[in-house]
Parts: sequence; C-alpha cells; structure tokens
Amino acid sequence: LSVPRIVPYLDEPPSPLCFYRDWVCPNRPCIVRNALQHWPALQKWSLSYLRATVGSTEVSVAVTPDGYADAVRGDRFVMPAERRLPISHVVDVLEGQAQHPGVLYVQKQCSNLPTELPQLLSDIESHVPWASESLGKMPDAVNFWLGEAAAVTSCRLCWGMGLRAGGLFSSPQLQAFYMLAVHKDHYENLYCVVSGEKHFLLHPPSDRPFIPYDLYTPATYQLTEEGTFKVVDEETMEKVPWIPLDPLAPDLVRYPSYSQARALHCTVRAGELLYLPALWFHHVQQSHGCIAVNFWYDMEYDLKYSYFQLVDSLTRAAGLD
Repeated sequence: LSVPRIVPYLDEPPSPLCFYRDWVCPNRPCIVRNALQHWPALQKWSLSYLRATVGSTEVSVAVTPDGYADAVRGDRFVMPAERRLPISHVVDVLEGQAQHPGVLYVQKQCSNLPTELPQLLSDIESHVPWASESLGKMPDAVNFWLGEAAAVTSCRLCWGMGLRAGGLFSSPQLQAFYMLAVHKDHYENLYCVVSGEKHFLLHPPSDRPFIPYDLYTPATYQLTEEGTFKVVDEETMEKVPWIPLDPLAPDLVRYPSYSQARALHCTVRAGELLYLPALWFHHVQQSHGCIAVNFWYDMEYDLKYSYFQLVDSLTRAAGLD
C-alpha cells in the first residue's frame, strides 16, 4: 500500500540490490534515465531507418477503426483486426505517404522483436542486465511497438490464473495474440522508449475496489474489402472480464467509486525506461510514430500476488464491481 504520489525519476540505473529492495519488493514504479544510452538503436532507429533496414519485412499489425485495441464497445469486448503488412507500408502511413483504413499499431505481444524483426536485435541489448540479475531470470518476451498517435493501450488486468492457463480463451488463433496481451500485467515490465514518447496513466493494485469490471461477449473487428469495419462475435469463447471505464473521461455517474482511485500520470521520453510493476493497471498513449521496446519478466507469485487476490476476491464478494 506504499503508493507514491508521483512516479519518481532515477538519474542512472540502480544496482540489482537497490532495484529489488526499493522498487520490486514494494511494487513501486520508477523511470530510469540514462539506461539506454549505449544502445545503438537510440541513435539509429527512426522511420527512415526502419524503412531502409526492415522495410520489406512483414509484421503483424493491429488495425482498429478508432485506435482502441482490446476495448469495450457497447456490450462487446472487441479485439482488433490483424494484418500482415510490410514495415515500409506502416511507415508510409505514419508519414502520410500512403493510406490504410483505420489506425495501425505494431503491438503483437508475443516476443515479436526476435520473431518478426530479428534484423534489429543487434541495435539493442537482449535483456536489461541489472534487472535480470535483480529478478534472477531472463525476460520471457521482448516486444516491439510502433504506431500512430491515435493508437491506445487500454487499462487491463486479468482475473487470476484462469486467463494465464488458457482457460478463458478457447480459439487457438486468439490465444496466440491475446492471451499474452491479457495477462501481461502478471509480468514485471521494463518499458524502453527509443524514439518519441509514451504517456502512461497508472493505477496501483490497491485501487482494485474502485475500478469496475464486467463480463463481455468477445468479438473481433473485421476489415471489409470496402475498407469499413464490422464486429464479429467469437462464438466459441467464453465471456471476458474487462474494465469498461475510460480513465481519461470517466463516467462518475455510472462508476462513482472511481472518484476514490488515485491515478498516477507520467511521460516516458526517448532514452528513458519505465519500470511498470506487475499487477498495476495502465492506460497508454503515445506520440505519433513512437518506437519502443519492452521486456517482460515473469513475476513471482509471492505475498504481493496473494494480497492482490485477497483484495480482488473481497471486492467481488462485496459487490463493488
């Protein structure tokens, strides 16, 4: 419950001991400056560099009509359409040299950097050494992010281990893309901005009683040949627990308890690293053409996890959702 009023800055990477003692154990976020200065990517990665280096490489791209992927729309939890597009086309859209229906976001969260863009690996480190030593493990995934300013990552946090074990999603195609997205908050997240900036709205796990959940029929956007979007239900999947509230414009008449939550706002700029602890709710916006990499380290299922499970169970038992 030692929630800070702001997300503090560190002027240099902490020692592994200090990182574990001061940030991981108390489950507190921080922004680390001067953590990426030795990465060649910091000087190299630009839209023109991506076009020249990996332009012909096809990657998985999330496409939505409004930039909101994995979001509640009416009584549906709607996931984006997925397209395989060359990076050069994504860059052309970002630079206004080409058009594509909807909003594009390279955001596939299953270690897409080494699997889809291995040519870029030499420009970064394969892990964050001081974090890996502190956590006693290597990252489970290294993800590459590139998108338009309209692309948004919504608040999310799964309910317990059923999601992690695959019990909620039965479609193999959706497991490959969305299982990781849904349970990502069970990872210690080291988010590195290479170009541009990311804007985070964060809620600590202790805000769970004030954050509403509901069950929604899962659906997916489909992009028609005419360039329009339609929503198609995923009939083989069970209902999905998700947060219906928009933290940027909360409906306090419908969700009055949210007024008691305490959001933290921070901006992570090029060359900075955000430590986003496991189980923190978050909502992310970005500058146009922002390029980022994040490392997911599996969390320890220790007292912090047990405390959250207790708070979550009490919240539901008390009918506070």
